[in-house]
Amino acid sequence: MADTCTAALFTSDGTREGEVRLNPEIFGIEPNRPVMHQVVTAQLAGARSGTASTKTRGEVRGGGRKPWRQKGLGRARQGSIRAPHFVGGGVAFGPHPRSYAQRTPKKMKRLALRSALSARVAEGNVKVVQTFDWQEPKTKRARAFLDGVDAGHKVLVVLGRNDRIPERSFRNLRGVAIVEPGQLTTYDVLWADTLVFTTDTVGSVGGQGTYDITETDFVEDTGGES
Repeated sequence: MADTCTAALFTSDGTREGEVRLNPEIFGIEPNRPVMHQVVTAQLAGARSGTASTKTRGEVRGGGRKPWRQKGLGRARQGSIRAPHFVGGGVAFGPHPRSYAQRTPKKMKRLALRSALSARVAEGNVKVVQTFDWQEPKTKRARAFLDGVDAGHKVLVVLGRNDRIPERSFRNLRGVAIVEPGQLTTYDVLWADTLVFTTDTVGSVGGQGTYDITETDFVEDTGGES
């Protein structure tokens, strides 16, 4: 895949200017699908709140007295009306608060991220803009840019920390997520139909040998259309 490790280069108004060479060690490897699946599964599991809770028969209020005597009534013996088979009783084997976090080795995270980026490059879904030289934030201009680069319904825009004007231009668009290079995750890349980098951020990603992924390792869906 290293021979085809290039992406389309655009100006800030969506006009194509050629191609840009990408780092083949980051954007040109053979995607490892099992690793991507395992890492994304761990990311989604880590995003679960784990707050579901039920009461056992010992926690439900009432039921301290034996409902009827042990023998002589022809009915099954019962010790409490808060047993699971009674209405209003406790729950047997119900959920309780817990953590769903899974430990994922850093090397696996890096491989999964490089695999996802390489897959998007191979599909032609990575776009690079020289720089967003916009003087003021305008959502209409951002929409026109995405139309010009033929972006999909779900777009991940990778901006630098100082790219405040483009950030404010893109943030109100439905189906557009914004992230910094050091916070890219496998889920982000696979969620998006199109990845948009600047020449600075794509070089920053290519120059990072150790992706500084956060502990949560997850970026929430921004409500994009599927």
